[in-house]
Amino acid sequence: MNIPTHPWMLMLRVYRDVIPTVHRRLHKWKECAKQIPNAELRRQALMSIETKTFHCEGGGIYGLLARDYREEAIDFIVAYQTISDYLDNLCDRSTSFNPDDFRALHESMFHALTPGAKGTNYYRFRQEQEDGGYLSKLVKTCQNILNKMPAYPTIAATLHELASYYCDLQVNKHVKIEERVPRLKAWYALYQDKFHQMSWYEFSACTGSTLGIFCLVAYGFDKNFSDDMSQRVKNSYFPWMQGLHILLDYLIDQEEDRMNGDLNFCFYYKNNYEMTQRFSHFVQNANKSAAQLPHTNFHQMINQALLGIYLADEKVKRQKEVQKMAKHLLNQGGAPTYFFFLNGRIMTHLRSSTDA
Repeated sequence: MNIPTHPWMLMLRVYRDVIPTVHRRLHKWKECAKQIPNAELRRQALMSIETKTFHCEGGGIYGLLARDYREEAIDFIVAYQTISDYLDNLCDRSTSFNPDDFRALHESMFHALTPGAKGTNYYRFRQEQEDGGYLSKLVKTCQNILNKMPAYPTIAATLHELASYYCDLQVNKHVKIEERVPRLKAWYALYQDKFHQMSWYEFSACTGSTLGIFCLVAYGFDKNFSDDMSQRVKNSYFPWMQGLHILLDYLIDQEEDRMNGDLNFCFYYKNNYEMTQRFSHFVQNANKSAAQLPHTNFHQMINQALLGIYLADEKVKRQKEVQKMAKHLLNQGGAPTYFFFLNGRIMTHLRSSTDA
């Protein structure tokens, strides 16, 4: 099956082939989560699925790159993203500020990328223990899919590198409030020579996306996928395309994070003018990065879709400064971005109608 090259073709395939498959897989994991014995773990697992379904829907789009192996790729993406969202909830809404706890939980993300890796007690540093095997089942699902993948040996090291960035971020940003920024700055200092063109908070944002992993896994079903291509995917997605993804996420959450006292990387820009300029810089570099990849149109549409769908969120309407910035970024993205923006509005309306 062909990989879509135009926005309308992409959205047709998303509605027809991606979202129904994602929802079937999530239904299975939701039923599994309902069986978790510990009440708190059960609550966080269910909440992570119910409030973050759109993460799996968005990630599932990469299944289209796997062509005939779309179902298997989406299986992996939904399981891996569900691990990510569940652990984020456990760290974000936890009474624990123990970095050892966060590190132990995120061992599951490395094991999920390593067929044959034996599981451990990921909850060993926290009070809540009994999850009825929920996290291990998610890990095993990912392992089983990667185990059958022709190009897994080619992409394995790169998968682990991207996961390492992601897990380091999750550990450093969930510790005690007063320790977060110093830890993140010290962490960035390790990579500053390589990523000197960005600030510590922009670097942190670039590490917080799973898109590069999903893209590599989708391509990994091609037995001819080379080491060179694996590096090109990594260098295209990290830092610019992943950075655009997570900065947009933080952009629309500013009001919410201010009220809750949560860390938000957008708070560290000097002013809205600087933030707008830097976001534009990320958009430009994300598009240049996508041009280095096969199926360039597909990857550039991902950038346009990120802009359109995030900026269509209802949260934007409640924040005047974000609205101004959204208009500038939508214009920069051009007609395809407006197409995805309108689709985002429709999807938001459909979700709110369903919830009502």
